[in-house]
Amino acid sequence: MKKYLDIAKREQVLIQRGKNETFVLSMQQNPVEFDLARAITVDEVIAKVREGLTEMFERKEAEKVSAE
Repeated sequence: MKKYLDIAKREQVLIQRGKNETFVLSMQQNPVEFDLARAITVDEVIAKVREGLTEMFERKEAEKVSAE
């Protein structure tokens, strides 16, 4: 097991179990650092929400115009 854990520090290790099961072994970063790297700011969230709402309202307006 040590051999594969040492390899997993440098690269992903694929482990085949039977014909239908494949596992990926890799070293996990510090979970807190990983989560922070994926995090977005409140301003980014608000911008995405506004973008989505604008798109939704534009679609609704287009549907109304095409229905008339």
